[in-house]
Amino acid sequence: MRDLLEALGENRATLVGHSLGGGIAMQFAYQFLERCERLVLVDSGGLGRAVHPLLRAAALPGAELVLPWLSTATSRGVGALIRGMTRLGIRAGPDLDETWRSFVSLEEPAARRAFIQTVRGVMDLSGQRVSANERLYLTEGLPTLIVWGEDDPLIPVQHGRAAHARIAGSRLEIFPDAGHFPYRDDPGRFASVLTDFIRTTKPLAASANRLGDRLRAGPSKPSSAPSS
Repeated sequence: MRDLLEALGENRATLVGHSLGGGIAMQFAYQFLERCERLVLVDSGGLGRAVHPLLRAAALPGAELVLPWLSTATSRGVGALIRGMTRLGIRAGPDLDETWRSFVSLEEPAARRAFIQTVRGVMDLSGQRVSANERLYLTEGLPTLIVWGEDDPLIPVQHGRAAHARIAGSRLEIFPDAGHFPYRDDPGRFASVLTDFIRTTKPLAASANRLGDRLRAGPSKPSSAPSS
């Protein structure tokens, strides 16, 4: 991503990351905060352990042997697989469409290897094992928008609410009746929320020294709650 910005002649950018891409966007902001104007996390990974069993299954031994069948299934197999995903809570509509499209994209062996290696790098059988939660304080001052589908079956909406509580000044937009792909469930609202966020926030002006300063300072201690 850094090299792409260099090749495009863009020094800084607003980063928008969905699902695994949200984890990548947070990692980029962690490493290259001076290149980030804003951060947008959409049903993002990397904010908690919980994740749908369908994703955890990719970490199982032998998953690389099953994926070829999933990506090249016959019409009968396609029907059975779609019914199975529906029973697992992947509802008809954008969630099912996009999940199926992801499986089909794994027909090429190189794509399957990349997918398995990526999943096993961030997930095990009990869930996500890479978390940004202890480093979210480093984004202080970086305009951050968190968007989540309220009915996301893959990564629970509670992750978004918890991240919003940890990131001072962040905005949280929960899309009702939306799943893991809110930009497909309600594209008009998503575009409106995103453009409004960019229009009404001032890009962070951060130097390369800011990370070291924040690491030395550590996270701010929350103020004591008033007694009732």
